[in-house]
Amino acid sequence: MNSRAVLTIYRFEMNRMGRTWIQSILSPVLTTFLYFVVFGAAIGSRISEIGGVSYGAFIVPGLIMMTLLSSSIANASFGIFFPRYSGTLYEVLCAPISGFEIVLGYVGAAATKSIILGLIILITSSLIIPLQITHPVWMLGFLVLTAVTFSLLGFVIGILAQGFEHLQITPALIVTPLAFLGGSFYSIDMLPPFWQTVSLFNPV
Repeated sequence: MNSRAVLTIYRFEMNRMGRTWIQSILSPVLTTFLYFVVFGAAIGSRISEIGGVSYGAFIVPGLIMMTLLSSSIANASFGIFFPRYSGTLYEVLCAPISGFEIVLGYVGAAATKSIILGLIILITSSLIIPLQITHPVWMLGFLVLTAVTFSLLGFVIGILAQGFEHLQITPALIVTPLAFLGGSFYSIDMLPPFWQTVSLFNPV
């Protein structure tokens, strides 16, 4: 495997995160903070506990996963679509690098950025409300698995997209329903048995 080529793509995509830190980091963190204020503070003040934890602590994992999903899809789809749009992708395709290595570089960078963003939100949330992580290894495992899976999905979207509007519509049709139907803001025990079973297959 051409590790130098993979690392070059990876570094280029990671450097883009530093160049666009307002869109890549600040904007998702502020959006999540608004969710936390509205649902955690406003609604949470009227709800005592869910599953033995405060409502604010209950919604933190869902907010992290929701951000992870949207960030993974957005980073991977834009990362491969913009070179297609600008015509610079031909430089990558002409290089001595396989398709698998190209995917590895783009998807690896998108997943890494999403995981970093998820950890930032976790740290920020812990400053607002007390959190207790019972299984940190499982948590990191699910973060990595979710980030890689949806980065691959975002990469496919970026390959198939015919315009910038497709990059926005498709994630909205995927992430938003998963977030609001996955028990992020409520316990799935409140749902009928059939929908409880369906919710178990929801990554959020």
